[in-house]
Amino acid sequence: MEGLAPLYSQMFSGKRLLVAESGYFLTDEVRQKLCELGAIIVSPVHDLEHASDLIEANDLDAAILDLNLEADQVFPLVERLGRQKLPYLFALGGEPIDADTNFAGFVLSERPAALDHIAKALFGIPDKDT
Repeated sequence: MEGLAPLYSQMFSGKRLLVAESGYFLTDEVRQKLCELGAIIVSPVHDLEHASDLIEANDLDAAILDLNLEADQVFPLVERLGRQKLPYLFALGGEPIDADTNFAGFVLSERPAALDHIAKALFGIPDKDT
């Protein structure tokens, strides 16, 4: 985690992140680092119905979705995120799976600990003036 570019770390400040996961692919270390960088983890959820409720109830900035979630459940959630124009990415802690890439926000991070990759995927390239 050392060497994270200051511009990327600033990108997490104040951002409300929904984390939907099938297990604990986002390690405690990564979760803690995100919080240290100012991210607000709305709720790590394992139930996609609960995730849908959180999308409706909260002012979210982005979502990180575990690709090991059941496809028939996760892709309707992705459609909801897309309708609300919320950036999201798929992350996984294990082997890649075959996934439908017909979603505009589709980004795959095979390294959930790569916070600079996650920041760029969710929030774009930071403006050097911010």
